[in-house]
Amino acid sequence: MAIAIAILSLPFATFLFLSLTVISSRRNRKKSVGFFHPYTNDGGGGERVLWCAVRAVQQENPGLECAVFSGDDASPESLSIRARDRFGVELLRAPKVIRLFKRKWIDEKTYPRFTMIGQSLGSVYLTWEALCKYNPEFYFDTSGYAFTYPLARLFGCKVICYTHYPTISSDMIARVTGHSSMYNNDPLIAKSVWLSRCKVVYYSIFSWLYGLVGSCAHLAMVNSSWTGSHIEKLWKIPSRTRRVYPPCDTSSLQMLPLERPADPPIFISVAQFRPEKAHGLQLEAFALALERLSSESESGIIKKTPKLQFVGSCRNKDDENRLQKLKERSTELHLDDFVEFHSNVLYRDLVKLLGGAIAGLHSMVDEHFGISVVEYMAAGAIPIAHNSAGPRMDIVLEEDGQQTGFLANTVEEYAHAIIKVLTMSDTARLRIASSARNRAQRFSEQRFDRDIKDAIRPLFVGA
Repeated sequence: MAIAIAILSLPFATFLFLSLTVISSRRNRKKSVGFFHPYTNDGGGGERVLWCAVRAVQQENPGLECAVFSGDDASPESLSIRARDRFGVELLRAPKVIRLFKRKWIDEKTYPRFTMIGQSLGSVYLTWEALCKYNPEFYFDTSGYAFTYPLARLFGCKVICYTHYPTISSDMIARVTGHSSMYNNDPLIAKSVWLSRCKVVYYSIFSWLYGLVGSCAHLAMVNSSWTGSHIEKLWKIPSRTRRVYPPCDTSSLQMLPLERPADPPIFISVAQFRPEKAHGLQLEAFALALERLSSESESGIIKKTPKLQFVGSCRNKDDENRLQKLKERSTELHLDDFVEFHSNVLYRDLVKLLGGAIAGLHSMVDEHFGISVVEYMAAGAIPIAHNSAGPRMDIVLEEDGQQTGFLANTVEEYAHAIIKVLTMSDTARLRIASSARNRAQRFSEQRFDRDIKDAIRPLFVGA
């Protein structure tokens, strides 16, 4: 009897403990903004958004303390220096750092199967750690962990998010239904009708849950038309959804001269070494372009053989292995003399590399926005981007009736665009580069600062 009572009382005791923890945390809530960004060393566009958002909040509300929830062993000073050196973002003051020790629960390697739901539930556990340590008045998610929003509201926070891409989308479900194999759809599942149907059911249930938790946001900012259309369909809070294009460094890059030496002509590819960035496709296309340019029918059209520079960051050992395999593939394609690899470069070095390129490659399917594409355009490098999502809907569009770049899908199409850039006259290249630079101004850091301040101002009234 005593054992039965003890078993029955355990859930009640757990509930009581959790409730008291939440109540205590709500009473000690800080007049501050807590930025939930567990990986503050990923080096990508998401981290740039974090630092620009911190700076915008500091400028708009100087009296509010800014804290960053991070799983990295970092100090306020080191993060402030990183924001400046890596992204050129000067913070008004160093943010407070709340160290998280349970970040492994959002690591994809922790969940070999059912990764999405595993990471989503893991993010709730990580947020519990975060909010128990430090409960801000405003919970600002800049990493896309929507399942944490109900918990943040339970702790009494106003929830703000900047969503780079939906965790689940109708496009993902369509690929599974169509048995399309990609980095996020295992070939074994793609080949099996039964497994594909099971995954569609899993995705459908997850999609419903994602919509439920996402609707808890007081303010949802999205980075592109593509992301916005999916979020509005899933979360169903259009009145609380705002499109705020991500901050791209267009001002300093626009200082680079449009005319540049092409000896040799350089193509650049700026992206983290992640599987979805499809660097392999770029290598294949570049090899095909060189093959065609060296053929008898096209000999003499270009004076110098072009070079391709890969520039990106490695988040972990898997990225480093991916970079090594890319180098090996370059050797297999006999491209060692024509391809360079630059990893984890400083911002000033990235600017220098962009200033020497005549064109930039981008090949991610359904890239939610495409900051690197805007950086190419601002720097004067003609973009050759994937014909989907952000690049197609927002970025590589005509400016005042003038072409701003090229869109491609296949290796053949990319190779054709590469050859097109190499064989066009200097006048034609400069005309496209100039139009692209003008369009890039729509996505400047100044535009981001203005739009994000306009979006958050109603929530911050009285804070």
